[in-house]
Amino acid sequence: MDDLYYKSTRSKKERILSCQAIVNGIAGDGGLYVPDSLPAIDLPFPNLAKMSFKELTYYILRKFLSDFNEDELRFCIEKSYDEKFDTPEIAPLVKKGDVFFLELYHGATAAFKDMALSILPYLLTTAVKKIGIEKEIVILTATSGDTGKAALESFSDVKGTKIIVFYPNRGVSLIQERQMVTQAGKNTFVVAVEGNFDDAQTGVKNIFNDKTFGELVNKNNYMFSSANSINIGRLIPQIVYYVYSYLKMIETGEVRGEQKINITVPTGNFGNILASYYSKKMGLPVNKLICASNENNVLYDFITTGIYDRMRQLKLTISPSMDILISSNLERLIYDICDKDSLQLVNFIKNLENTGAFKITEGMRSKLTDFWSDFATDEQTIESIREVYEKYGYLIDTHTSVAYFVYKRYLRKMQDKTKTILASTASPFKFPHSVMKAIQGKDFKNNLDDFQLMDRLSSLTGSPVPKPLKDIGNKKILHNRFCKKEEMKDVIAEILKV
Repeated sequence: MDDLYYKSTRSKKERILSCQAIVNGIAGDGGLYVPDSLPAIDLPFPNLAKMSFKELTYYILRKFLSDFNEDELRFCIEKSYDEKFDTPEIAPLVKKGDVFFLELYHGATAAFKDMALSILPYLLTTAVKKIGIEKEIVILTATSGDTGKAALESFSDVKGTKIIVFYPNRGVSLIQERQMVTQAGKNTFVVAVEGNFDDAQTGVKNIFNDKTFGELVNKNNYMFSSANSINIGRLIPQIVYYVYSYLKMIETGEVRGEQKINITVPTGNFGNILASYYSKKMGLPVNKLICASNENNVLYDFITTGIYDRMRQLKLTISPSMDILISSNLERLIYDICDKDSLQLVNFIKNLENTGAFKITEGMRSKLTDFWSDFATDEQTIESIREVYEKYGYLIDTHTSVAYFVYKRYLRKMQDKTKTILASTASPFKFPHSVMKAIQGKDFKNNLDDFQLMDRLSSLTGSPVPKPLKDIGNKKILHNRFCKKEEMKDVIAEILKV
């Protein structure tokens, strides 16, 4: 099999193998790594349907990570998708009414980020050995809620690494914050940033692009990498579960042959839905990719108008992992639909940085027909949680509810009866206040904290609190760092003692 190479979205200077791309995290010019071409799904779907999740993961990853040998890949996969997941299917597909909920929250932190972050540390440490790097890898990550804990959990006490997670102070749920600040591991560091997620994410990107600071870090035998979905080693494993869900529908007789499906994804940073877009380009029979936003609806505006405009007030919603105005992974889509013209892409990025907005060409807009988008308010999110519970006795979290509401609106507007997979991205127990408010309605009394509400929700519905969240309110707080957004580099220097 020929090697697959990676290049930056912003220039043609680099052309590297997957090991180097995973270790670098972000390209030297600030761009994101993308493959030269997307490999095709080249086996009949009925044949693929006989594979387990791990076998399918190997089949997909082998196409993208051509410089890993079979033993290395199988080691990474076996170590990743093990007993830390509370179901043997890893990603169960649950049918409720006319929707197929793809449950992506059965891992160590009860959120979909586990699906890719469980394997990233193994891919990264294997890549470091293959390249012969002797420096300690410092993972820098900004989180809007779930990536932080999943990354911390995955890299905790992994030899040869340190991980520093920045999150927006008061910008994540109480349970998301408690998951992070109670994380054990001598190599784990958590920092609350004064500001929002975009501030934290921009700060991390600026640090990656600071050549002087990078040289100082390198002199002290460290090098930076990322666990955000800007890292191609984090993005690629997400393709697997979309293919897997389609194969489960074949297995159960829900679809036949090359019958198309729709995929609905709640997204803020555009990584998860980009993975589904890549799966479609590889040959997965997808009719429409339904992009679901909350009230921070920059992606909805972009898909419907061709204009990306971040110049608006960030709203703090009950779906906090989507409270984002600068969607990093959109850069990979823009690169694709402008026919891989790096100069044109860089002009869009400059416009975004200088004016807060950019507008794509009409020719590019015509290539967005794979997508349909809408958004949900907090009130609509609550109503949708209540609807799903009352109809099916099934609990969904706030982000999944945003996707459900948008899917239902798509049905009403488009009258499209194509069977639809909906990415269910977090356990409802991570957002017990909103879920309890939804299912109790007027009877809800706001007199308990989130930790007490988890137990109350379990008692009321008969659903057990997921193991990763059980008794989290009683765990010892181990991290209490706080900084202003302009002090992020100083905090890293203090942690690394450089």
